[in-house]
Amino acid sequence: MKITKISSLVVNARMRNWIFVKVETDQPGLYGWGEATLEWKTKGVVGAIEDLSVLLIGQDPRRIEHLWQIMHRQYFWRGGITNYSAISGIDQALWDIKGKDLNQPVCNLLGGPVRDTLRFYDHLGGGLLENMYKTIEPSEFAERIQMSVENGFTAVKAMPIPVSEYIESASTLKRAARCVEAMRNAVGDDFDIMLDLHARCTPAAAIQFGRMLVDYNLYWYEEPCWPEHIDGLVEVARHLPMPIATGERLTGRWEFRELFEKRGCAIVQPDVSHCGGISEARRIAAMAEAYQISVACHNPQGPVSTASSTHVGFATPNYLIQEMVRADVPWRNDIVTEFIPLEAGQCSAPTLPGLGIDINEKEAAKYPFQPEVTMAYNHRDGSVADW
Repeated sequence: MKITKISSLVVNARMRNWIFVKVETDQPGLYGWGEATLEWKTKGVVGAIEDLSVLLIGQDPRRIEHLWQIMHRQYFWRGGITNYSAISGIDQALWDIKGKDLNQPVCNLLGGPVRDTLRFYDHLGGGLLENMYKTIEPSEFAERIQMSVENGFTAVKAMPIPVSEYIESASTLKRAARCVEAMRNAVGDDFDIMLDLHARCTPAAAIQFGRMLVDYNLYWYEEPCWPEHIDGLVEVARHLPMPIATGERLTGRWEFRELFEKRGCAIVQPDVSHCGGISEARRIAAMAEAYQISVACHNPQGPVSTASSTHVGFATPNYLIQEMVRADVPWRNDIVTEFIPLEAGQCSAPTLPGLGIDINEKEAAKYPFQPEVTMAYNHRDGSVADW
């Protein structure tokens, strides 16, 4: 069996251009899908996929580890979020091909399911851009978390700190704390709430804010400060009782090593569309297990990324919960022939061959590339804010 073609299919989903990667073979009807979505760097990722395809045409797609090493090592320049995203999309497609060829779901090829069901968590308001990223009033937080309850979820992630405000402000933090209080009051104690700070805080502000939230029993406290400042994450983790989660912006196991060695988090969030694919996510998860760190793959992307993350989750012993977006665009499920069936916010182990998902290319073509909605903000004084 040989790879005959590697191509990208870009689908505009407002804030993101989903980058689907199709790897085709010389076996009739045998191909695989992956996802390499990287917001605001679409053209760079598509170009990187084209660059990598030169190395892979004519190779046996079933030699996944060998091809991963080729993609990572055979060009002089390694690493970087753009290159790793391209590798990730191709890697997922290779696993899809291998599963289809063997008539097995990918999670079976990863050692088989280690759990019967996998729990998912919702984005506030289902992940619609305005609901997740532009909700600012406590009453809105309360209303939108109820939407997740009504859709069967038992956990939600929200972002209570306004992007345009300076965090080192008592009034900003107290207002954000009232948003968290409103969510907790709306759903009670039998519901898990995660907060994502998008690394907008200094370590000191993250600690100050976290202390305001102790009574609300957070499931985790995500990206409290810049992920490249591991010592800052360690400082926050040492001063707060809630678990720290981070890792979505790291790529390759080498970038995760210092985070683990210093115990800068309790939950690590590699992204199968950024970190190096299914292959690398599994290696990162194994490293995390050695440090008793849980895994919850980051996944605000499209349906192929969700499928890939789900297979990793079912085959990973230290996996905690799975992120998903369900309402970013109304036609989300129209472009796929299969999608993850959820019941009460969880799903059973996949049984279809490969990733168990296919793209309806005709339907997807209705939403061609457009520049994504730019999430660029300034503080009130005009200085650049961390989004």
